[in-house]
Amino acid sequence: MKVILLDNIKGVGKKDEIINASDGYARNFLFPKKLAVEANAENLSKLNSKKEAQNYKKDVEKQKAEELAKKLKGIMLKIKVKAGENGKIFGGVTSKEISENLKSQYNFEIDKKKIDLKEPIKTLGEFIVVIKLYEGVIANLKLEVISL
Repeated sequence: MKVILLDNIKGVGKKDEIINASDGYARNFLFPKKLAVEANAENLSKLNSKKEAQNYKKDVEKQKAEELAKKLKGIMLKIKVKAGENGKIFGGVTSKEISENLKSQYNFEIDKKKIDLKEPIKTLGEFIVVIKLYEGVIANLKLEVISL
């Protein structure tokens, strides 16, 4: 019997996957626990419309990320920090500070987890920071760390 899984089931399949299950397993276990529904025409059309909606949402999110990447490409973010005489920074510039400065200076909401910074920046100067906005969409941000 073909069934559509409503939840991830270890060893059986993932959510929204169509599988072949034995009649007894489907009727006695999957259906009563609401882990699956029968793969009839109505349920298949619901599944297809759900997948189409998810794909459309992903496309819209990717387009927004690409637009944001283009905007980020044209800006130079300046962060003012306290520094010693030889150009060493007290502390360091972290992805959190970069995210906060993008919000305050340019009003861009970017999660600090998306900013790919191997380690905090500890010297003055210009840097290029990689921001992973979406799957396959990467922006390079020009960053200038200057002394107060």
